[in-house]
Amino acid sequence: MVKRIDHIEIVVRDADEYIAFMEKLGFEVITRTVHHGGSAELKLPGEGQPIFEIHQVEGEENPGVNHIAFAVDDAQSAYEQLDSAGVAPLNPPNYVQSTGRLTVNLRDPDGFRMQLVDAERKAPDPNATH
Repeated sequence: MVKRIDHIEIVVRDADEYIAFMEKLGFEVITRTVHHGGSAELKLPGEGQPIFEIHQVEGEENPGVNHIAFAVDDAQSAYEQLDSAGVAPLNPPNYVQSTGRLTVNLRDPDGFRMQLVDAERKAPDPNATH
């Protein structure tokens, strides 16, 4: 089912400051979206590097790792496989307009949030509101 780590989402106090810090470490910004009120995806140069999604604290969130996302061929199919295997996803698959991908959120046995996401990345929708 899982192909690879797709991205690791980090919630930060100041997104612009954190992004600038990551760039100084050698990360490159590959996209900025309106997702989560404004976020950026960064990666190190080269093939097969995991992506870090950075977004600023919203509401009752705390800074830190929000989730690890794993790429799957088909998030809808993965959702159905999890459901039939007795793993209860947090909600039905969610289409995120700003990333053009379907996501499935779940919790591991200790309560840590994980996500399954369609492996195919698409350009963000410039008209997306979330």
